[in-house]
Amino acid sequence: MTEVPVFPGSPLPTRRAEVARHALGVVFLTNGVMFATWAVNIPGVRDHLRLSDAQLGVALLAVGLGSLATMPLTGGWTARYGSHRVTQVSTVACLLALALPFLAPNLGLLVLALAVLGAANGAMDVSMNAQGVTVERSLGRAVMSRFHAYFSLGSVLGALLGTALIGRVPMLAHALGVVAVTTVAGVLAGRLLLPDRAASPAPGTAEASSSSASRVPHLGPAVLLLGALCFLGMLSEGANYDWAALYFRDVLNVTGGSAGIGYTAFVAAMTLGRWFGDRVRGRLGDERTVRGGALLTALGLGLALLVREPLPAAVGFALSGLGLSNVVPVMYGAAGHALAGRGIAQVATIGYAGFLLGPPLIGFVAEHVGLPAALGIALSGAALVAVLGGRAFTLVRRQTPA
Repeated sequence: MTEVPVFPGSPLPTRRAEVARHALGVVFLTNGVMFATWAVNIPGVRDHLRLSDAQLGVALLAVGLGSLATMPLTGGWTARYGSHRVTQVSTVACLLALALPFLAPNLGLLVLALAVLGAANGAMDVSMNAQGVTVERSLGRAVMSRFHAYFSLGSVLGALLGTALIGRVPMLAHALGVVAVTTVAGVLAGRLLLPDRAASPAPGTAEASSSSASRVPHLGPAVLLLGALCFLGMLSEGANYDWAALYFRDVLNVTGGSAGIGYTAFVAAMTLGRWFGDRVRGRLGDERTVRGGALLTALGLGLALLVREPLPAAVGFALSGLGLSNVVPVMYGAAGHALAGRGIAQVATIGYAGFLLGPPLIGFVAEHVGLPAALGIALSGAALVAVLGGRAFTLVRRQTPA
């Protein structure tokens, strides 16, 4: 029998819930634009401050550490104030914080600026995903993958805009322009989000009691296993993002702009997979979507690493992106439905560590055994998600309100 996602709570009138769905899509989009705007300007900031690669590495680490500092706290904030309010505040804080790295005059202040940006982004990440769970409950259907597709689309738009403006417009003007537009969009969209209580079970019911108990900040088996699988999924995702172009250049000897074909194939396939992922999730259920996607990722990376020709490798990275596209969004959604906002916070914190630590780990291993063997870590991580996903969703189903 096909498993279907569970969306507890009473659906709201369609029009109000649909408005909130579109508004939250805008929030995810602005986050993607922000992320890409910083990413494409990293070389310019490095040159402006005359940083070494090691100094730049320290600065970039501050983003991850800032996120890890606020992610565990955000679950409590959403439980107390509502995911809609925390999303509103953290979105504005994150978008305004984008300007700080471009204003930093030296390495010390750059590190501080990036730590602030990372902290705001960590809170935004958890709260907007928690709001996504509220919207799913209100609509009574899966929409989480589409939200993450908006993030990917925002990243593409931000990268294209940056490519067009870099060298033609000063970095600070570019950043401030993006800050102004995205902040206005974020404020307007934030006003249309749903209060969590609108989709919550009635007080005094068994469902409400289960939901209340799920907010207890306890790292139970479901949280730990979902977090571990998110860690492995985001490790594989980070490996594709950071090492695909280098694999084409250094291993496949593809020169010039063509070296980016693997990265482009991965990002395009991931965006496409997320855009249609909710249909797949509705048809196959959460467990099959995650396990099947992880298996597809392992097969794709296997193709790219074993058949060392540009075209098969590009197909392999595309399959990897398609497979990974819904792994993390679905596990975030599962954590939220079973464990409320605190569950997302805990799972996201553990998972984000994989995104933060995975690419440097692969670089360290590649230094000793070569990049193809090092990327085998990402392949192995995806395979483990496929193997262990069944146990994780069994635990989740036990804790999801009926």
